[in-house]
Amino acid sequence: MVELQINTTQNVNINFIAASVGERILAFIIDLIIKVAYAVVTYQIMFKLFQIDEMVMEMDQWSQMAVYGIFFLPIVFYSLVFETWLDGQTPGKRIMKIKVVKIDGYQASLADYMIRWFFRIIDLNMFSGVVALIAIVTSKKSQRLGDMTAGTSVITLKNKININHTILEELDDDYVPTYPNVIKLSDNDARIIKETFIKAKASRDYETLVKLRKKVVEVVGIKDYNDHDIKFIDVILKDYNYYTQSM
Repeated sequence: MVELQINTTQNVNINFIAASVGERILAFIIDLIIKVAYAVVTYQIMFKLFQIDEMVMEMDQWSQMAVYGIFFLPIVFYSLVFETWLDGQTPGKRIMKIKVVKIDGYQASLADYMIRWFFRIIDLNMFSGVVALIAIVTSKKSQRLGDMTAGTSVITLKNKININHTILEELDDDYVPTYPNVIKLSDNDARIIKETFIKAKASRDYETLVKLRKKVVEVVGIKDYNDHDIKFIDVILKDYNYYTQSM
């Protein structure tokens, strides 16, 4: 079991457990089964049922390659599409409860997933995955070459701590902050606010949410606000992340 300590730009240490080699292999096998199933079904329906294969056989070699390439393109981009769509998970990873994350504590971006996907050529397709296996086993952070290049790793979500328990918030590129006074808060303040906020919201403890909002207003020194308690606290957390990330 490899423990990963992610040190964020806000000097917050987050401990994760890296996904084991076995978990990653099983996730890969599940994804492989899904891709094979897609290929078989697509071939039977499109090429056999609609007799497209007879049309293809009459084409030249390059045209045949183009037709087959179009139909089986989803297999090629399978991991890239799903990891981008499911925030670092493919169906196999989701079943195995593992996920791709940045080792700086932030959610991986499309560019990171593209790098990981591109390096699959070396990691997984060359020498039947031996390169990836050796890299993961010998790496201190259980990273294959694609992970090392993208600055990512694969963690298990089976442990109780995950990225949602930190003060980090995902912000849009065009996010506009509302309360500049949030810089009066410390990282510890923001962490306590978020933990209390998540628990109170999940249990619908509106009394605690009201108390939390009043305390935040008092500490930060906010005079005017129109949002209800949940939206207000959510904006406070996002604003804090916006300003601290810009420092």
